Amino acid sequence: MIKVGNTEYTAASDLPDEVPVFPLAGALLLPGSQLPLNIFEPRYISMFDDCLAGPRIIGVIQPSLEHDQSVERPVGDLCAVGCLGRILGYGETGDGRYVLTLGGVCRFRVSGEVSDPARSYRVCRISPEISDLSARDMGETVDREELLKSFRAYLDANNLEVDWKSVEKASNATLVNSLSMMSPYGPAEKQALLEARDIKARADTLIAITEMVLAQSDEDTSWRLQ
Repeated sequence: MIKVGNTEYTAASDLPDEVPVFPLAGALLLPGSQLPLNIFEPRYISMFDDCLAGPRIIGVIQPSLEHDQSVERPVGDLCAVGCLGRILGYGETGDGRYVLTLGGVCRFRVSGEVSDPARSYRVCRISPEISDLSARDMGETVDREELLKSFRAYLDANNLEVDWKSVEKASNATLVNSLSMMSPYGPAEKQALLEARDIKARADTLIAITEMVLAQSDEDTSWRLQ
């Protein structure tokens, strides 16, 4: 069971079979995490209004990745996997925009697209990842020391600082998901983090990506100094 806002989700029956989707490159929403959004396009404002009148669920998904030639993508211009988000709160800006927060419910796999000329936004048929709703994965087997080591190295390489007291208090799952969502990596890396099978796999993926980025940075620096 996962609780998002005031709503508990325990089984596939608690979720809709069809959801409006918000294609957003480089965005990452994970179960149990939150994602702020700024909505201003008329079709997505319409989508948001309709969602408020329904189950308040939006599917956040990336446009398909250029190098991904997977035949497993039922909708060719979208990635196969996204994450369902429940609208937790919103505000109206006065200039026609909505500022809202989505709470991650579970990942989903796209099975097809629903054609409806009456709607300006897209709707997809989905299959939710039920394991995200079952016993909560807290990342007990995550190599926290190695994760923080790579995180420190990235901060040092980019002259960045962080509130280490908050980092130390965070659970493994919260730390891994927070670092994954705030990481400055590209769409392909974000998709890999989303599709990782569990928290430990996501942590291992994040460490590997960070190490590759740092190695590339070292190579670039070495080349410039020659």
